[in-house]
Amino acid sequence: MSATPKWVTIVMGAAVAATMLGACSATPAATPSPALTTAGSANPSNAAAHDEADTAFAQMMIVHHQGAIEMADLAARQAQSADVQALAERISAAQGPEIETMSGWLSAWGEDPMPADSDMAGMDHSGMDMDGRSQEEVMAELRGLSGADFDRQFLTSMIAHHQGAIEMAQTQLADGRDPQAIELAQKIIADQEAEIEEMQGLLASA
Repeated sequence: MSATPKWVTIVMGAAVAATMLGACSATPAATPSPALTTAGSANPSNAAAHDEADTAFAQMMIVHHQGAIEMADLAARQAQSADVQALAERISAAQGPEIETMSGWLSAWGEDPMPADSDMAGMDHSGMDMDGRSQEEVMAELRGLSGADFDRQFLTSMIAHHQGAIEMAQTQLADGRDPQAIELAQKIIADQEAEIEEMQGLLASA
């Protein structure tokens, strides 16, 4: 068996912390990609087709998305730049339905909604920022910033967060089996690479 990818340690550690993000994960209703299966679909992702990599991808991407939504919801209220506010709103609107989709898969597969590793469960969102700070530390810093300082730190942190999601999605493409989970991983890579490029442009002008 290959060594555990770095993102597994990073994101599985967020399992317990994610339970505190429920209030932040309620996002405006957005139309999911028609190619993806939503939680309420009559045609859930095939339970017989999934493997452990699919389960881990769904469980941990849900946690990762919840962290992104927490940051984005704050930026939608606190960012100085209208462009940053608009980007944050799009991130929340896109990732909320993806959480619902993946939650629906886990339910259909008979899998737990959160990673079960007890050793990882006591950790927080460590490693999500470029310098290895936890989600809680990043959020605390963002809450204390305003104006252009807030915008720069939000963009820097969200770029790093997106890079983590892309790494997770690439692992799903390599190891996953479920076709719809693979398709979602492809969508996450495409969407978040485009958002990283947008954020880098915003950061350069902030």
